[in-house]
Amino acid sequence: MFERVTSNLGPPLVDESLAAKLLPGVLSLIAGSTDVISFLGLGGLFTAHITGNLVILAAHVVAGGEAPLALMISVPIFIVVLALTRFLAAGLEWMCVASLRPLLLLQFLLLAGFLALCVGAGSRLDSNAARGIVAGMLGVSAMAVQNALVQISLKGAPSTAVMTTNVTRFVMDLGEVLLGHSPGDVTNASRRARRSELAIVGFVVGCGLGAGCLALAGLWSLALPTGLGLVALVMAAAAKLDGAHGHLLIPGLAAETRPERSDSHRASASETASNAGRA
Repeated sequence: MFERVTSNLGPPLVDESLAAKLLPGVLSLIAGSTDVISFLGLGGLFTAHITGNLVILAAHVVAGGEAPLALMISVPIFIVVLALTRFLAAGLEWMCVASLRPLLLLQFLLLAGFLALCVGAGSRLDSNAARGIVAGMLGVSAMAVQNALVQISLKGAPSTAVMTTNVTRFVMDLGEVLLGHSPGDVTNASRRARRSELAIVGFVVGCGLGAGCLALAGLWSLALPTGLGLVALVMAAAAKLDGAHGHLLIPGLAAETRPERSDSHRASASETASNAGRA
């Protein structure tokens, strides 16, 4: 059997490098572009602002219209994928594998599947047909993975898909910077404000780019968030954004290394006791 040896496995701090600082902005671009493309191209389906689907669904019910199946199942699918992503991250942690890059890879694959199904349908995609529903759920799943990975794998990062929270946090922190009295609180608020600002700007720019690309290229515009998903993965890999991580040792190797540490500790303890006796 293999023995698991840990060494402070943890997510990278979002401020620890330039790549870590920029990654939430790239993820916000992905979320904004995916959300607007799916909303305009798939009959009003939100993939990132998932609770918006509840509002639209309620409007359909009140108006007496037929509720689209994609809207009805989007929230349960989102919740299930969040839970599965958490289980996957826990499994990776158990194996001492940092979760950031695997989850970014999973998001990219889901976005690529979303793109493939949409463009494979040709110029017209019926959002209420099986193909359109499955495609939409792949987009929802990709955004669920992104929402989870930001909390699990990027320490200190703001939400990259929920801008109401970010705008609220940004305004509150801006008020603290302008009106606060404690230097420590002002410094922390300024740091959080910069993080939130990047996410807000990224999402807004992503929405604009997504809408413009959809007008020009139809559902081929999903190549934009898919390409950005690949960029995020390459950034994390190139900058080695995987935190401290452990490794797997075979029992023989573990047996070779651990006794040395134990003997060293015993020798140190014996030397300390001897010195104390002479004193």
